[in-house]
Parts: sequence; structure tokens; C-alpha cells
Amino acid sequence: MTNLAPGPAVTPAVTPAAAATRRPSEGSVHSWELSTGVDGPGTRFVTFLSGCPLTCLYCHNPDTWRMRNGTRTSADSVIAEAGKFVRFISASGGGATVSGGEPLLQPVFTGELLHRLKHELGFHTALDTSGFLGDRATDALLRDTDLVLLDIKAWDPDTYRKVTGRPLRPTLDFARRLADLGQEVHVRFVLVPGLTDDPAEVEGIAAFAGGLGNVSRVDVLPFHKLGEAKWQALATPFTLHDTPSPTPGQVAGVREVFRSHGLHAV
Repeated sequence: MTNLAPGPAVTPAVTPAAAATRRPSEGSVHSWELSTGVDGPGTRFVTFLSGCPLTCLYCHNPDTWRMRNGTRTSADSVIAEAGKFVRFISASGGGATVSGGEPLLQPVFTGELLHRLKHELGFHTALDTSGFLGDRATDALLRDTDLVLLDIKAWDPDTYRKVTGRPLRPTLDFARRLADLGQEVHVRFVLVPGLTDDPAEVEGIAAFAGGLGNVSRVDVLPFHKLGEAKWQALATPFTLHDTPSPTPGQVAGVREVFRSHGLHAV
């Protein structure tokens, strides 16, 4: 009888995030859903993480502001759920988006999800972010991100702080970093009458985005009040209660400003 000595221990392959933490990655998840047309190209599996450092006046998901209001969830669970839709999503030319809240408030978990969505499931990946915590996005995380959906909420620093409660500069710094990396970006801008519709606001963002060289699309999003009931449920005053949605003509005019800077605006 031949005695076979045990071979060397085999360490399972792990993603960068799991290796960094030495444990399975978990995060606070608000929800996930299938979405078409608003969270990146094609049909997408969108994971909404809980927690956000901004308190935007027009936020339609204020219930995502606090991490404690989410459900502690493993990356394995998210990937298993997303895996149910691989054929459907792939056939649509879609992918997966990590959104929020603000996903960069949980950078390790976000990095884990993006890496596995891309390399295990073969999805086109997108990161939906305000950019305020852009310095938390490692180069490895960005390499696993095919597209950044970057919300630029205002151009004037005072207006930006009024809208979000935070300074503008970190978002612009992150946008410049993405441009230096050649990372594809879709800029998202919410048009709010009486708040972000000043011509100087629009022109400032359009000129900035047009000069970056990596912005392939601009989404001009009309302000709406569909999330007002969530503010009421949280017993939080919705200060834009009396603000109207912009007219189609106002939206079209803003899109033309972006187009005048060589941008594809929709």
C-alpha cells in the first residue's frame, strides 16, 4: 500500500475586496430591482445600497440615507440574485449597476460587487455616484467599472451646498480623475425650477463636462415629487413641495445648452 502524503493546502481565489478584509464581504443593502433605460444602457440589475452623506432637497429615496435602515447582506446573496437574470440581461445588452444611497460610502462592498458582477457574471458594470466620496474609489474598483453615472447637482458652490448640504469640489475633483483615467462617464443633472435652472448653473456644468473628454452622455432629469410620500413617512419636511416640474420646453432648452458643448444630451 502506498501512503500518499497530503498535498499543499489550496487557498480559494478571492476578489480584491475579500482579500483586503480577510472575510466575506457584507454591506447594508436597501433593495435591488431590474431597471431599463435610467440606470445605464439596456436592462440592468440595480443594487441600491443604504447610506448617503448628502441630503439632497429633491431626493426621491430619503429612506436610503441611513445605513442602519438597510439589510445586512452578503455579496454572495447579491451575486446569486443577479445570476438569475444573466441570460435576460445579456440578451438586452444591459448589465448591472451599483447605486444608492451612495455606494462609495461602502467602498469595499461596492468593489466586491462590481468585481464579481463583471468577472463572474460577465455583466457590463456601472457605478452610480455623486462623486462626493470619489477619493474612496480605488483604482482597482474603477478598473472593474465600465461606466460611471456621475451626478453633478449644481455648478455654483453655494447652490450645490443648498441642494446637498455638502461642498462641490470633491465631485469636480473626482470627475477630473475619471477624465485622466479615460473612464467613460454619463453626467446626470436634475433640473429644478427656481433652484438649478439658472442659465449660469447650466452653462457652468455644460462647459465643464464638455471639456473633460470622457463624457459620452448627459441625462437632463426633470425634477419630480414622486418621492414626497417617503419624506412624509420619515416625518421630514419636503421643502420643494410647492416647486413645479420643469416644462418640456425648459428641459429641451437645457439639453440644447449641453449639446452646444459637443455633448450628447437626452
